[in-house]
Amino acid sequence: MNTATLKITRIGNSKGVRLPAATLRRYHFDDEVVMEERNEGILLRPTGVQTVKKLSWEDTARAMAASSENWSEWDAAVADGLEEIPWNVEKPARVAGTQGRYRTCKTSDRQR
Repeated sequence: MNTATLKITRIGNSKGVRLPAATLRRYHFDDEVVMEERNEGILLRPTGVQTVKKLSWEDTARAMAASSENWSEWDAAVADGLEEIPWNVEKPARVAGTQGRYRTCKTSDRQR
């Protein structure tokens, strides 16, 4: 994915951005574009192109189970040890003490 800084140009009473010709060809922009305002920024796409709906984790797992593809290679991920990590264990925080030394404290100590 390329990144380019584009200048905002005055067009009558409005302002606009000029898109490079190569970008217009790559994404098949003709006379119109659809603009979507999103949390991440603005998305421009050609007219007539439908947004792809993202599947939830549940839908993805269901689709994987229904497919005839061999998923046995994913079993190698079991050896990564993630199931052995104690995810719900509280880690002591490091709190600045006197003379720049640190001490550990429990979450209950931090709430005081």
